[in-house]
Amino acid sequence: MNVAPAPMPPAYDSGDTAWLLAATAMVLLMTPGLAFFYGGMVRTRHILMMIKMSFAALCFGTLVWWAIGYTLAFGPDVGGVGLIGNVDHAFMRGIGLTTLSGHIPTYVFSTFQMGFAIITVALISGSIADRATMRGWLVFVVLWLLIVYVPLAHWVFDPDGWIVRHLGALDFAGGLPVELNSGVSGLAVALVLRAPRDFARREERPNNIPLVVVGVALLWFGWFGFNSGSALTDQGAAAGAFINTQLGAAAAMVTWPLVEKWRTGNVSTTGVVSAAVAGMVAITPACGEINTLGAVITGLVAGAVCAFAITLKFRFNVDDTLDVVGVHGVGGLIGLIMVGLLATARVSGKKGLFYGGGGGLLGRQVVAILAVMAFSFLLTWIIAKAVDLTVGFRAAEEYEKVPGQDRERAYDFQTAERLGALVSGRPVSSNDELVRQIATLLRARKESD
Repeated sequence: MNVAPAPMPPAYDSGDTAWLLAATAMVLLMTPGLAFFYGGMVRTRHILMMIKMSFAALCFGTLVWWAIGYTLAFGPDVGGVGLIGNVDHAFMRGIGLTTLSGHIPTYVFSTFQMGFAIITVALISGSIADRATMRGWLVFVVLWLLIVYVPLAHWVFDPDGWIVRHLGALDFAGGLPVELNSGVSGLAVALVLRAPRDFARREERPNNIPLVVVGVALLWFGWFGFNSGSALTDQGAAAGAFINTQLGAAAAMVTWPLVEKWRTGNVSTTGVVSAAVAGMVAITPACGEINTLGAVITGLVAGAVCAFAITLKFRFNVDDTLDVVGVHGVGGLIGLIMVGLLATARVSGKKGLFYGGGGGLLGRQVVAILAVMAFSFLLTWIIAKAVDLTVGFRAAEEYEKVPGQDRERAYDFQTAERLGALVSGRPVSSNDELVRQIATLLRARKESD
């Protein structure tokens, strides 16, 4: 016997819900995209580790958010001071199929915000590529989400959060809790896990540039859901965030390669795609608050500044392996400052310095930046240090010089080497009959040619 579903409350909006469902799927796709991006950037022996770190964040981030993360971030505010939510909705208790957050089902809103939490902690893995243990990473993911990310999400994304309600700073889509937070946290973890002895002399080369490009393509696609979905509606704010995201990425892809050409004499593929990421990072907090000209200016500035920023790790001997600090930290900082300069009152009604709003908004943006940086760095450093002293976070340096810790291999070089030896007639120890048969066929064809 079929039972009719319960009717939705009058406030329910099916169009906005459909858009946010699509945006949620796009945001969740960003973490697998990041796995490809990071996997292609590291040395061959560490590809699988980087992919597993992203998927571990996807797994544990989901469960932590369901169990207690959502209620601490978006539950009723404790004490009315905007610091943290209560535990009324732990394990999604008290939330049903017809429960709404505004005009959208709470399940959809919660899952959308879950995607933000997952991608933020996954980003940090890029700062410690090649030198973290999986057990340490798993513990870190859980602790960091609960102690660092969840409070910041409440501060910025919840209407009762102190940064939004009491301070009055603006952040449309996560420049503070996602971009700046991941960059500063990446710096703290990189310091705890320290650079390898040969860091200054090591030349890091991506093992698979096409894989890097595929990863950035998936991130780019997901970013439209990330920024436009933050409007929580399919109306004009989402449209503005959408075009500004594209403009920010495109503009950054102009200035980053120019800086790279001036510094090195070449323009690399990884530099071009990293520029797109830097542009989208910077536009994230600003995409709903500035016009299209502001988006282009933001992208141009972010591309140039981030291209310089990624080189500072060598000067300070901090192994931010995949430039999380230089791209996400610095890019997020630029975007937040641009809000204070270029906001046009499109969504919030507040204007930036260059649009007649005076310096008040810019000052509030700076206060928010400093508060998040201090909170994020201090607590992340403590968490990473505690994990390293207990379960072990820093991998043995021997791991950096030998093939991967697991029996899996991203590329089957051994079979290729044996096949090459057999084709050339060199002696090789192999019990793989298929390899021998292929080698015989190839050798016969070579002789016939």
